[in-house]
Amino acid sequence: MGHPLIAFNQQSPAHLLANYLTSQHIKANVVQHEKEFVVVLDNNEHIDRAKVIAEDFLANPTNPKYQQAAWDSGKNVQLAPSGSGFSLSKIMSDAVKAPFTSVVFVLCAAVYLLSLFGLFAPIAQHLLMQPFSVLLQNHEWWRLLGPAFIHFSALHIIFNLLWWGMLGAKIERTLGISMLLIVFLVSATISNAAQALFSDPVQGNLFLFGGLSGVVYAVMGFVWWLGWLRPSWGLSLPNSIVGFMLVWLVIGYADILWVSMANAAHTAGLISGCLLAAILSLGSAKR
Repeated sequence: MGHPLIAFNQQSPAHLLANYLTSQHIKANVVQHEKEFVVVLDNNEHIDRAKVIAEDFLANPTNPKYQQAAWDSGKNVQLAPSGSGFSLSKIMSDAVKAPFTSVVFVLCAAVYLLSLFGLFAPIAQHLLMQPFSVLLQNHEWWRLLGPAFIHFSALHIIFNLLWWGMLGAKIERTLGISMLLIVFLVSATISNAAQALFSDPVQGNLFLFGGLSGVVYAVMGFVWWLGWLRPSWGLSLPNSIVGFMLVWLVIGYADILWVSMANAAHTAGLISGCLLAAILSLGSAKR
């Protein structure tokens, strides 16, 4: 399988080192072996220089030059000969292994299925957001979270659950269920509140918007910024994926799609996720 250089117990550091080696004209890949991620050189022609680079990386893995090399490459390193970096089966498998990710996944799917069987009206009546003046009177504060579980089409829920299953599980496995719970609660509340500020209520003081999109943009921003601020923690996103999500956000504001986009929720979710990552990184640095 080539010439092994060094093994890590997390995939992100292995990717960073392999990408940097390749940028230095030392072709390297990452191969998963049991629970380790091994950086493998295609040949041993530059083995001595590769060892020096690996030692420098271990001494200072947060050096921006390693993340820059990863961004410049713009691709995922294959972890195993037959593995796939992005597949539905892998996303589903990862989500099942992450309890809170699975709970949100199942709740969204259950609400959508019940809606298909004619129960959308009673579900919406109890979950959709209401004006803040109404909430101050009835104290139904769960409505700040409720819209996240409601989806209006198959494409809507599939898109959101695929991203949630991939990114939510990544956060939960790396930083724990508590961290993902905080990201979910904060981003769902902020994104729904923001969208309410830019929407008009209908149907008896109910806002007709919903979906997990605000939370999806939050977990995307959270993983993206931690990959930049703390690459050694094992969370990162290829710049191609970040670029796609940001372009999709801009398209929503251009109002050229066949559906109405919750632009305020998307933007507020993205900002909240990025800020949570920055706060977590800053708190870790102080400790």
